[in-house]
Amino acid sequence: MDGTAVVTGATRGIGRAVAEALAEAGARVVVCARDADAVEETVDALPGEATGMRADVRDEFDVERLMETAARFGPGGVDYVVANAAVLHGEPGQMPLPAESYAAFDDTMRTNVRGVLAAAKEALPHMPAEGRIVVPTGSVAREAMRGMGTYAVSKAAAEAIARGLAVDCEQTVGCVDPYRVATDLSGGQGRDPADAAELFLWALRDAPADQLDGAILSPEDHEAATA
Repeated sequence: MDGTAVVTGATRGIGRAVAEALAEAGARVVVCARDADAVEETVDALPGEATGMRADVRDEFDVERLMETAARFGPGGVDYVVANAAVLHGEPGQMPLPAESYAAFDDTMRTNVRGVLAAAKEALPHMPAEGRIVVPTGSVAREAMRGMGTYAVSKAAAEAIARGLAVDCEQTVGCVDPYRVATDLSGGQGRDPADAAELFLWALRDAPADQLDGAILSPEDHEAATA
């Protein structure tokens, strides 16, 4: 897999698994997260060409520097972006929307929604027309689930951003719903992140552009294409 891939929120969970899958596939990988030590550890653990920097997706200037760094890392600019960074303030199922604080709402939206926009917006000037941006999502964005609070709102908004970008830019932009994955955000329940990473790798590398653009790809889509 040729090209440079940027993964936000790449030091754990889905982001870490996707970064590993991309590196193993031969991509040059650029990772970021808020914890500088975790970024360094992740970069050291990845095979092949990898670099990273501490960056907070809530800060557009951090994201601008991240994408500038990524664009210089390889000869073709930024080919792939996985806008994965996200937060959840509370326990899944225990966050009724009326009870959430405004501070939690604001931080969740700034990270999970504005952070997705920032990752795409700052990457686009460095991306070729055939570049791809993938936004992780989940059924909570489309189906009411008790106690998922602002997290559910943020995922719905992130999907809307992906759809808007898909019609506004020449690059391919879409969402991937890996279903429930065993991460800190899911309370450790769900499928192995490494299995989910294969879905992201397919979406970035092999899925037809018109199938991904403005759409939501699922494990069933991957299975049908690779059967």
